[in-house]
Amino acid sequence: MINIIISSNTSWYLYNFRRNTILALVDKGYRVTAISPWDEYSNKLEDLGANYIDIKIDKGGTNPLKDLKTLYRFNQIYKADSYDVVLNFTPKNNIYSTIAAKLNNIKVINNIAGLGVLFINESITSKLARLLYKISHKKVDKVFFQNEDDRLLFLENKLAKENITDRLPGSGADLSRFNFSPSPDDGVVRFLLIARMLYDKGIGHYVEAARELKAKHGHNVEFNLLGFLDVDNPSAVSKKDMQDWVSEGIVNYLGVSDEVEKEIAKADCMVLPSFYREGVPKSLLEAGAMGKPIVTTDNVGCRETVDDGVNGYLCELRSTPSLVNALEKIINLSHQERIDMGLKSRKKIEAEFDEKIVINKYLDAIDELLKEK
Repeated sequence: MINIIISSNTSWYLYNFRRNTILALVDKGYRVTAISPWDEYSNKLEDLGANYIDIKIDKGGTNPLKDLKTLYRFNQIYKADSYDVVLNFTPKNNIYSTIAAKLNNIKVINNIAGLGVLFINESITSKLARLLYKISHKKVDKVFFQNEDDRLLFLENKLAKENITDRLPGSGADLSRFNFSPSPDDGVVRFLLIARMLYDKGIGHYVEAARELKAKHGHNVEFNLLGFLDVDNPSAVSKKDMQDWVSEGIVNYLGVSDEVEKEIAKADCMVLPSFYREGVPKSLLEAGAMGKPIVTTDNVGCRETVDDGVNGYLCELRSTPSLVNALEKIINLSHQERIDMGLKSRKKIEAEFDEKIVINKYLDAIDELLKEK
């Protein structure tokens, strides 16, 4: 039997972003093993038909000893069984799982889902990360990128050979789960931002814009936030900041949800003013699939989801006035005009970002690598 590994820095990610990929691999008759740190989603991976192996990964940390332990653990796992292909997601898995896999003569397919701040600054951490990417990707068999900017950046920095690179439409959207769902016509324009609660995702600008627009439009506008709070990241929004915003009546914090489609259905517009170097944000793809206009930054990964003025609006990076202007345009549309704009989002996602495109590219890549073996 063909043995496939799928690895990430959280079980939550694998379950929420790669669930249908795992199901497709299992359906094809492959033995699938998920490797990720234990969380409340680990058992759910086994429910999908995958085996599960726990591993400790210090996601945002820079402690070299912890990273060496992660590399050692990956090597232990890969030595203990005969695996054919490893699919890696998230940065440290792309680096340490790759090194361990190649030490054990296993084929590797990596997914570059955005580069965060690694190529934005020249800190020691960023330089080290780029060096580790260069070392680990010397013998990678396939690298998928979620946008063309990241692919070109890897090629310019000689981090991957062109013939092994390919482009994916983000992680895709499940068009059967995320159906067209017009918002209620009740006189309130509801904005929704779904992301990890990080300032790099533009949360601060969203709150500032909400404060200004609430002062102008009162109860006729509503601003909602959905996503993990107080994550282990220097850019994370603190619980105190969130409590202050909520008590001030600027935003509603909705926590986290495994059924994000229920919250998206209520929204009139999805917003993500990110200045993080994104892949292609999943929240924008899913909102577009449900027929929502999108307001996001003219930023790597984000701009791919919007034809400006057609299915939403692009705003400038790190600019609250530009964001306010874009949100004001949405507010000034009639309810039917917002629905019409959302229909164009749905058509764009159907044409360019269907999750089936992503899954089929993975299945084809695995077939090619198995033939080489």
